[in-house]
Amino acid sequence: MQTFSCRCGNPLFFENTHCLSCESEVGWCPACNNIVALEPLDNGGYQCTHEGCGTALMKCHNYAVENVCNRMVVMAEGHADTLCDCCRYNDVIPDLDIEGNRERWAALEGAKRRLFHTLDLLKLPHGIEGENIRVPLSFSFMADALPDQGLWRSTAKQEKVYTGHANGHITINVKEADDVERERLRVDMNESHRTLIGHFRHEVGHYYWDLLVKGQDEDASCRVFGDHNNPTYSDALEQYYQQGAPADWPTRFISAYASMHPWEDFAETFAFYLDMVAVLDTALHMGLSRAEYDGTLDSMLQAFHQVGMAVNELNRDMGLLDLAPGVIAPAVREKLTYLHQLIHNADASPQTN
Repeated sequence: MQTFSCRCGNPLFFENTHCLSCESEVGWCPACNNIVALEPLDNGGYQCTHEGCGTALMKCHNYAVENVCNRMVVMAEGHADTLCDCCRYNDVIPDLDIEGNRERWAALEGAKRRLFHTLDLLKLPHGIEGENIRVPLSFSFMADALPDQGLWRSTAKQEKVYTGHANGHITINVKEADDVERERLRVDMNESHRTLIGHFRHEVGHYYWDLLVKGQDEDASCRVFGDHNNPTYSDALEQYYQQGAPADWPTRFISAYASMHPWEDFAETFAFYLDMVAVLDTALHMGLSRAEYDGTLDSMLQAFHQVGMAVNELNRDMGLLDLAPGVIAPAVREKLTYLHQLIHNADASPQTN
């Protein structure tokens, strides 16, 4: 992720809604793909102040009304679409009558915007119902529990909400946006990392299995990740939670959870690939990497290793978790090679109806 510049010269960041120097309102301009200062127009709306752009814009409804977004939409003939290019993917939003849910929703939207930024960097196809996409993508942010004095308690007569994916629809339990609850779950489930953006990257991995692999490249996927039909997902899930990951999982999988079933292996490895792309995008824009990165997987892994080791040491200086694994096992590298080619092919052959 690059940084941006306000018209006053102050740096702006991807999440900003105001410039802290000149106090201008700012937002993401979809015409020039920048966070920009917004100049109010006499007849309503705003003008992008980025040099050479000047597009007439209006705020996304979730920016103007709900204050959980910072993206703009292009104004056409005095009006604009209600929702921006990210918020339009929402099917269900959190119950805003519950204290704290607006802040949790804002955190969810921030992670989702970063997800879409990375997907668009890779030119991966996606779209909503009614558009020319074979598997529409959508999101629901829901809860099966309520916060009570800093803890979460179950709600009566309500089904449990599982973070997951089904047929292009991604559901995220809003308690994952609660830092304390998410850390408790990370420790309870013995996960090295459990982050909000990580959930989005993992679940969208399932989406791209449906979009790019299902009924199209399943044999090749099986050769790399294993047969997703044997054992069944339910049998594999039960076995994983009874017995845990095999002792040698680091030699074959990117994470312990990836060992549960080939679908989870695909999603976890896909999420790691997105991690690498996002980290390298930021590192290269910030001048933190001197490694040559030419778009090949070898150069990506080399650059990520360089950046990852440096950030790992910085994190250890501060008592924080490592960013990157020290070694990529050969079996994991084979899976990343498959995904690298799959993503490249998706760019060349959009998945339309």
